[in-house]
Amino acid sequence: MSTTPPVLAAELAQAWADIQRHHPELPDLAAPESLIGESSSACGHELSFERLLHEAVHGIAAARGVRDTSRAGRYHNRRFLSIAEELGLDHPEEPHPSSGFSLVSLTPEARRRYRPTIERLQRALKAHTVATESDTARSFRGPAARHGSSGGGVRVKAVCDCGRNVRVVPSVLAQAPIMCGGCGKPFRIPEVVAAVAG
Repeated sequence: MSTTPPVLAAELAQAWADIQRHHPELPDLAAPESLIGESSSACGHELSFERLLHEAVHGIAAARGVRDTSRAGRYHNRRFLSIAEELGLDHPEEPHPSSGFSLVSLTPEARRRYRPTIERLQRALKAHTVATESDTARSFRGPAARHGSSGGGVRVKAVCDCGRNVRVVPSVLAQAPIMCGGCGKPFRIPEVVAAVAG
């Protein structure tokens, strides 16, 4: 069994603590592993520091008693955006019709402030990816995998250029493109490196 997932969980916890240093009202992260296992993707971003900062916005909103989403958590409103801007995230476009301001990105200032944290987390994410892709042992993957279900893989968010997204097992997407009914373009899984680099 690989030791990488606990290492990644520890790096996520450390990155969260780095955010807390700048934003003390941010509650503690109860289970860093949940961010790994949930899907490696949320709100249009693969697991990355940018995604972690996005989750921190929700944490601060909860600590302040601010309702930052609607539509079962899918639509990120202007209160979300206001807190996101405090944390160094930006959304230069108009809100997306279904997800609002969910697709935020790091400002250059935030990228500089958190550069060592971003680099540490990126190394841990790469090691985790290598370990999970090369795990040929019969590691426990849950009941769906034990029974040979196609749902046994971890679902990630595949995005379309028009802003729509779907949850999909990467191996299913690799079999053939899944086309967006809104614009006709294929859904894609964003690169981890692209989310934290540049």
